[in-house]
Amino acid sequence: MALKFLTPSNSLEFFSPDLSNSLEITLAQTGISAGHPSPADHYEESKISLDQTLVRNKETTFYARVSGQSMIGAGLDDGDLLVVDRSLTPKHNKIAVCFIDGEFTVKRLNVTGEGVFLMPENPAYDPVKVNEESNFQIWGVVTHVIKKM
Repeated sequence: MALKFLTPSNSLEFFSPDLSNSLEITLAQTGISAGHPSPADHYEESKISLDQTLVRNKETTFYARVSGQSMIGAGLDDGDLLVVDRSLTPKHNKIAVCFIDGEFTVKRLNVTGEGVFLMPENPAYDPVKVNEESNFQIWGVVTHVIKKM
């Protein structure tokens, strides 16, 4: 089941991982060359479950779909699927899903002596300063992004 939270400039769609029905996919053990392939490399394969690989803690992990362009500089494009872990400690320079003043957003955390700022990675968007009056909560730290090619 998906929960959708809409905001004027952004929306996130949230999903919970279903680890009860794991799909195992073939994994090439040697890696895929981005240069010239070596004829000496032999092909080995094993099985991998993406849920088991991407989800460290199933009780605290959720997926969120990106909507908007504010994080394109960080490689987060409209439609990408984020893997978000609530058990990780948010730190300076981490990308996090945040709830601020009634809206969900995904931004890079910038913690300075002047306070906490939610930093977009697109010059068309302004940073958001978290102040004492803000209704602010970090929902989790982004650990992976799944892109559609």
